[in-house]
Amino acid sequence: MQIELADNERKALLTRLLGGKLPDEHGRFGPFGGRYAPETLIPALERLEAGVFKYLPDPEFSAELGRELETWAGRPTPLTHARGLSARWGADVYLKREDMAHTGAHKINNALGQALLAKRLGAQRVIAETGAGQHGVATAAACARVGIPCVVYMGAVDIERQAPNVDRMLQLGAEVVPVESGDRTLRAAIDEAFRAWVADPQGSYYLLGSAVGPHPYPYLVRELQTVIGREARKQMAAMTGGVPDAAIACIGGGSNAIGLFHPFLGDEKVQLIGVEAGGRGTGLGDNSATLATGTPGVLHGCYSLLLQDIDGQIQETHSVSAGLDYPGVGPEHSLLKAIGRVTYTSATDQEALTALQECCAAEGILPALESAHALAGARTWAKDNPGKRILIGLSGRGDKDMPTLSKVLRQ
Repeated sequence: MQIELADNERKALLTRLLGGKLPDEHGRFGPFGGRYAPETLIPALERLEAGVFKYLPDPEFSAELGRELETWAGRPTPLTHARGLSARWGADVYLKREDMAHTGAHKINNALGQALLAKRLGAQRVIAETGAGQHGVATAAACARVGIPCVVYMGAVDIERQAPNVDRMLQLGAEVVPVESGDRTLRAAIDEAFRAWVADPQGSYYLLGSAVGPHPYPYLVRELQTVIGREARKQMAAMTGGVPDAAIACIGGGSNAIGLFHPFLGDEKVQLIGVEAGGRGTGLGDNSATLATGTPGVLHGCYSLLLQDIDGQIQETHSVSAGLDYPGVGPEHSLLKAIGRVTYTSATDQEALTALQECCAAEGILPALESAHALAGARTWAKDNPGKRILIGLSGRGDKDMPTLSKVLRQ
């Protein structure tokens, strides 16, 4: 069952979130979040928490991160007025181009920030997990930049369908470890990365790729990704004189979406819409639509909405997009759903593929399959809201998906 909140509770939680009071001292976003981890990891998590609250506000750290984002990662990323899609959809469409960032996706914002943090905390190596491979590539690149060895765990299924990104990680000097256990996708890769961290909590830094996991990761990742929404807000004001009517992003674990949404949370007139992977159907195991059908539980160190059966067993998921193929979601997204600030919908595999092809034809842009879900959701919203201004988080580029596209579009 879902968590039900009274109206006064919802308003109070939104006020606390906007005031910077969430997560609280226990790492909770209202009823969600927290820290559920083996005792051997608690000291490492406490060191990380201390480091986060020491270095993120530090002017020297902020200045270095800002310089590296600008001169190495390519920020600010452009805001593109999508004239072709606007004409087709009858809306005013703008794309926040995270596909233009170094390594091809929003993942570099988080990877670079955490790699700099790991260096300051004295880590001897970085451990990471990846699904679509974009976080793995970003982590490999960031670790090469700051001079720390990197090991990336990746499910065997994802290695097969994201072969170009595996080659990129290897070229960037990372060790890529195939994960054959479990469902052999992102969930299994996170499991294996956690095991490696438990085995070496002193010398290793776990560079988690999304706004999930035990506190302080959801907070840390959110703070590093809000550069997306801050830039988009300024760019929209410069180009249009105001804010969008709707901001739309895809949702897997939820880092690109929370990065886009967070700077707009206080604008009541901006509708925020997250689009999950509807996969091939509504049945358990046929999709990755956690916020639509999930129930509360603990996975990978935090309490959030999960795709699980009545006995609490985590279920396998499906999506044509490797980066959305995850049975959980970040705790802040669970809160935003519970208080009604963000609307969460889904797009099927076919809807995402259709939107991808339309974006290619209308804009000359090949989006990632993850981003194509946001495009599909925006296309649907535009039909019911003609003439409105839409901001879409284009979280990554689709080069990595060519093996999958070549296979599924021939069927």
